[in-house]
Amino acid sequence: MQPFRVHTGLVAPLDRVNVDTDAIIPKQFLKRIERTGFGQFLFYDWRFRDDGSPNPDFVLNQPRYQGASILLARHNFGCGSSREHAPWALLDYGFRVIIAPSFADIFYNNCFQNGLLPLVLDEDVVDALFRRTEATPGYTLTVDLEQCVVRDDSGWETSFAIDPYRRERLLLGLDDIGLTLQKEAKIAAYEARMRRTFAFWMTPNEPFLGFHPQPFSHWRE
Repeated sequence: MQPFRVHTGLVAPLDRVNVDTDAIIPKQFLKRIERTGFGQFLFYDWRFRDDGSPNPDFVLNQPRYQGASILLARHNFGCGSSREHAPWALLDYGFRVIIAPSFADIFYNNCFQNGLLPLVLDEDVVDALFRRTEATPGYTLTVDLEQCVVRDDSGWETSFAIDPYRRERLLLGLDDIGLTLQKEAKIAAYEARMRRTFAFWMTPNEPFLGFHPQPFSHWRE
């Protein structure tokens, strides 16, 4: 998983509430076994007409939003089924950040597991970002996860709150399993270092449990 620290990207506004996962990636495209290749089907029923041609009225088909990597959305983004394919499709299309006033819980967690940042901002802030995006062609934002701030080129800036554990995972580019394995490796390395440091008062194969309560009885000749 790619680490997320600071990202600057073009913003695309999706002005719809309650966008569900079936709209994000329709069920007929869930047969792939890889995590890649889903981007071409993102918002398929909105991006394309019945004859398969692009729908020019849909925001992602408009030239000014081509190459967008930050999606601006409304309340309850990612509701519906728990399919993990939804963040896969958003990432594969090129999005790294989704900004909304609220997200569905399962979708929110799935985003962190896959390196996509779901950023919760107050509704009035999101409203202001919609106005800025629509009024400014090529509008970009910088999302700084290290400093927990969002800013644009005009000097506008706002801070955001995020769970420290989830923030750490994104900064390191690790999912839950990867972070657990990393911490276990650090503990093992620490214990090995302590064993070498205090080997003169530890019996062979004794587990390191901190400073020995009776160190002098374990000194070796």
